[in-house]
Amino acid sequence: MTVWTPREAGPASRAGPGRWAWDADDSVGGPRGQRPLDHRYRHRMNRRSFLATLATSCVAVACGGSAAPTGGTATKSPSPSPTPGPAANKATVELAKGGSFTFTLRPDKAPQTVARFAQKSRASFYDNLTFHRVEDWVVQGGDPLGNGTGGGKVPSEYNDLPFVLGAVGIARGQDPAINNDSQWFVVKKDSSFLNNQYTNFGLVTAGMDVIMGIKIGDRIKSIKIE
Repeated sequence: MTVWTPREAGPASRAGPGRWAWDADDSVGGPRGQRPLDHRYRHRMNRRSFLATLATSCVAVACGGSAAPTGGTATKSPSPSPTPGPAANKATVELAKGGSFTFTLRPDKAPQTVARFAQKSRASFYDNLTFHRVEDWVVQGGDPLGNGTGGGKVPSEYNDLPFVLGAVGIARGQDPAINNDSQWFVVKKDSSFLNNQYTNFGLVTAGMDVIMGIKIGDRIKSIKIE
């Protein structure tokens, strides 16, 4: 399973590593801390096996914590190239709860990404989808499954646009050559650690206060492309 997310600089998780502790009322093998050596060894091995399995199944560039924007269980076949349409230079996102924000689009820097985003927006693909990830530095939405695992595979389009406050990018998984075809994010503060690591395709020009007020589960009412 691929989780599509941008990863923030710093530790992989603010929560820190988990700890393994004996139960205070444990009566198997004697008082707490006095179990036979082979029993403790089995517990260590079981825990290591569990953690190895967990690490394998959660290949995530960001499934929460301090992670960067990622994007979901991609379809096995690549998403088709977007059909050429009218020029797309600006997107206005209206929220179901009220409020809107606008960002410029950069077809000169990410032509396929902009064309795909515009095509999906005009087809009402994003209508009623949620922002499934909200952190102090990023909001992310556009997942048809609503949990960060949905979407298909498309080629990345790296460019020299910086991830400053209000930059709009496309989520991806571990493979830097592959983007998610629908999940996108907006950074709420300078995030230069994403530069040249994620496809940047726009910049917010109005409504940053609305973005700052987005909560997990808030829905997109519509996206208008101009």
